[in-house]
Amino acid sequence: MDKIFLHGMKAETLIGVYEWERQQPQTLVIDLDIALPDNAGAQDDIAQTIHYGEVCQALRSELAKRNFLLLESLAQSIADFIFAQFHAAWVRVRITKPGILPRVAAVGVEIERHNPQKQPAP
Repeated sequence: MDKIFLHGMKAETLIGVYEWERQQPQTLVIDLDIALPDNAGAQDDIAQTIHYGEVCQALRSELAKRNFLLLESLAQSIADFIFAQFHAAWVRVRITKPGILPRVAAVGVEIERHNPQKQPAP
C-alpha cells in the first residue's frame, strides 16, 4: 500500500476530561499515515494524489473549531475527517499529548481505520 505521512504535526484543540484541561486549547502532536490511491504516482499529477499540505491546513482548521473529552474520540474524529474530505481508503492516526502527566514525557492514542466507503466487495 502506498501512503503519505505527516509526522509531528502540531495542532491545537480544546481537549480533556478535567475542567483545568479545558481552560484553553492544548497543543497536540499528530502523526498521520494515509493510504494513497493506487494510481497516485502514475501521472506526476497532484490531482491524482492526496495533497499533504491541504490535509494539514484543513485538519488544523477543523480542530481549532472543535472540542473533545477523550483522545480516543479525537482520533476517531480525525479518521472520519480524512475519509470525508480526502476519500482515503485507510488511515493511521497517532495523537500525543505532551507534558500532561508529571514525569511522563507524553501520553497518547493510536488507531487504524479502513474507510467503509472504500472497502472491496466481499
